[in-house]
Amino acid sequence: MSFWAGKRVLVTGASGFLGSHVLEGLNKRGVEAPFTFRSRDYDLVDGAAVRRLYADAKPDVVIHLAAKVGGIGANLSNPGLFFYENLMMGVQLLEEGRRAAVKKLVAIGTVCAYPKHAPVPFREDALWDGYPEETNAPYGLAKKMLLVQSQAYRAQYGFNSIFLLPVNLYGPRDNFDPASSHVIPALLKKMFDAREAGAQVVEVWGDGTPTREFLYAADAAEGILTATEKYDGDQPVNLGSGEELSVRQLAQLLAEATGFTGELRWDATKPNGQPRRKLDVSRAKALFGFSAATSFAKGIAQTVEWYRKARGEGIAP
Repeated sequence: MSFWAGKRVLVTGASGFLGSHVLEGLNKRGVEAPFTFRSRDYDLVDGAAVRRLYADAKPDVVIHLAAKVGGIGANLSNPGLFFYENLMMGVQLLEEGRRAAVKKLVAIGTVCAYPKHAPVPFREDALWDGYPEETNAPYGLAKKMLLVQSQAYRAQYGFNSIFLLPVNLYGPRDNFDPASSHVIPALLKKMFDAREAGAQVVEVWGDGTPTREFLYAADAAEGILTATEKYDGDQPVNLGSGEELSVRQLAQLLAEATGFTGELRWDATKPNGQPRRKLDVSRAKALFGFSAATSFAKGIAQTVEWYRKARGEGIAP
């Protein structure tokens, strides 16, 4: 609590999925009015808008969550857009934050920054050992530049910027738009749609062999805020659950959770994405005492229950 006392906090991407959980975490810590905004008011790709944002917010701490994101399909359709917008948002927020004498900036990266064939579990020291998986490399590389810039600015200017690497997130309030959603919300929507329509088949991209690790969004928010409070180093830090399961296992678990009893039909003509994803989460534990608190079974149950209710109320598609 003493860390936050008297500090003005700016959160980019606060209206998004992860942002909503970070705001809840800040509220629990007594930060009742962090500076938040919509992109229509401050376009972070526009340098003049970023300068105006800092002048208006006058922050001591910046938590940069804003990103242009999506699943494999969205990344394949928008590689240039995902690279440019994510790169420009990060570059300008750090530069103008330095100029504004911000006391601390927390930059959020992505597991997509890791090399395609990084040894599993992914250790932070392996970040530069190869090229990212091709379907999301532009996005992953743009976000990885936040690490380069953070380290360069710390070395030259003494600017306190830290870089965190969350694994795939899920949970209540996720994005369920089929055009841009990630694997868990995309499959949940397909299975709910199939049940309502009486359909007996749900199509799943790939062959089901890739593995993924997932972190409940509220746990990710807690990791970000704990790092903000306790970590001031120059090394990247993974945030994950340490649990790995195949996409085939995931689809079966989601079918059970939603009550879908039909066929899962695998479309091997669609890309699998990265072969395996599992993080080494020991650095976060050692440096600031973070470990995930929510089991995957519990997190999925809570996500399904939220989506069932939100869908019934017309809040989610």
